[in-house]
This record gives sequence, C-alpha cells and structure tokens, in this order.
Amino acid sequence: MGLFDTIRSSYDLGEYFTDVELQTKGLDCTMSTYWISPDGCLYEMVYDDTHTFEIIEEDDERYDPNRLFLNYQWIPTGNRGKVRPHMITDYVEVYPAQWDGEWTDWPTCRLHLKCGKVVEYETLTKR
Repeated sequence: MGLFDTIRSSYDLGEYFTDVELQTKGLDCTMSTYWISPDGCLYEMVYDDTHTFEIIEEDDERYDPNRLFLNYQWIPTGNRGKVRPHMITDYVEVYPAQWDGEWTDWPTCRLHLKCGKVVEYETLTKR
C-alpha cells in the first residue's frame, strides 16, 4: 500500500494496458496523473492555479463553529489544467488499477522511457 501515480495510455501497450487506468510507483509517487499519447510520449496532468483557497473567518456568516478545521472554501480561478511533458529516462513498471483475476496473476508491464518517450515495453506477470 502507499502512494502511487495514475497513468492512462493511448499508446498500444497490449491487451491489459491500453485505454485503462494504470498505476505505478515508478514515477513520483505523489498521486499525480499522467497520460501516454498515441505516439508514446509521457505527459503529466498539471492543475496548478486552477483554484485559490479562502479561509472563512469567525465574523463571516458562512463560518460554522462545529467545523473548526473545515472553515475554508476552494474558489475556481477559471484556469484549466495543462499537460506538461515528463522528461524521464528510466524503467517504470505499470499495472492495471482493476483486475478480476487472481492477485498472483496480476499483469504488469515494464516500460523503458527515454527522455519521456516509450522506446520499448515488456509484459510481465507477478508471481
């Protein structure tokens, strides 16, 4: 258990790994979201500056004394999220987020990324 990152792949990685939600602990392990484009490039989904944070003070009518640590509000800024190239060179193992088979047969795929692009991949099975 622990933190993992989520990947959606539009690049053909084989039967269990294309157009499904994948997970990995091989990137930043910060619960970030990534996308592999049809040409094999890795992008990070970035949501910086899409919201601002407002603390609700005691003199505000929205203040709730029963929610001592929850008196705040997220306010949309109108900015949208962005995709940013993730220029990593490494081997990264990914696996489907959902699997109906035995956990011992959960498939994994080892990606070889070079400067943020899939140069090769290999399907593995955990035992």
